[in-house]
Amino acid sequence: MSSSPAWNEASIACGCAEALPARIYRPTDVAAASAPLVLHLHGGAFVGGDLEAGRTVAALIADAGAVVVSLDYPLAPDHPFPQAIEAVHAAADWAMRHRRRLAGAQSPLFVAGEEAGGNLAAAAALMARDRHGPDLAGQILLSPMLDVCVGTASLRGAHAGPVGCAWADGWRQYLPRASDALHPYAAPASSMRLEGLPPTLLVTADDDPLRDETRAYAQRLRDAGVTVDEAVVPAVTGWPRSYRSPAAPAAPWPAMVSRRLQRFLSQHATAAA
Repeated sequence: MSSSPAWNEASIACGCAEALPARIYRPTDVAAASAPLVLHLHGGAFVGGDLEAGRTVAALIADAGAVVVSLDYPLAPDHPFPQAIEAVHAAADWAMRHRRRLAGAQSPLFVAGEEAGGNLAAAAALMARDRHGPDLAGQILLSPMLDVCVGTASLRGAHAGPVGCAWADGWRQYLPRASDALHPYAAPASSMRLEGLPPTLLVTADDDPLRDETRAYAQRLRDAGVTVDEAVVPAVTGWPRSYRSPAAPAAPWPAMVSRRLQRFLSQHATAAA
């Protein structure tokens, strides 16, 4: 990464009871007027995380050349499904309406997130397609939580499962009603219709417990005709927990991810122009 991107606090009035806190990161080496705009969603298994926890990934995206709006969305169990995703969709609408001020009048809009934030980014793309807006140039999903079953081989290999598992516990609190798990906006891996989604970058790692559901979603998107860029970063990354803390100076993964982000944003921002 280059020098840390500058950021400032903001709040987004997007139809919730109260305005939602946000941070706006600006790239250091790109004029904001020519930068893509990315709505970013932090991880935390639906029940935790905050703007500071999302700082590492938000800064990586800004370092790749984007203006980033990192959103502090409502958390379960106080705000179960669909409250968070409705807030995210409203925030995406807000970002599109304010993109002239945030980035540029023609800046393309992307959604991005890691872990639970990757779930919300994927769901936001489905909602934007179904509700005919806002128009998205792409979605960026890093180790997304997509499969409510929590039963993949990569999760079992990390000794995760139904008992004492942060992801299983998070799913239960996010989806308190059994029927919620059937909704494609709750668990995008269960969606029966993936056609018409924007170009997608999916990033996982060899040691990522969420690797298998990330790769399965990539294949399903390809089968549906969606343009997919998939990256599997070599271990050791410590994902997804290490997303929530500053990367060690010697860690190789931030530079790898930054290059993939830069390539994806550049390619699809140009295509959307």
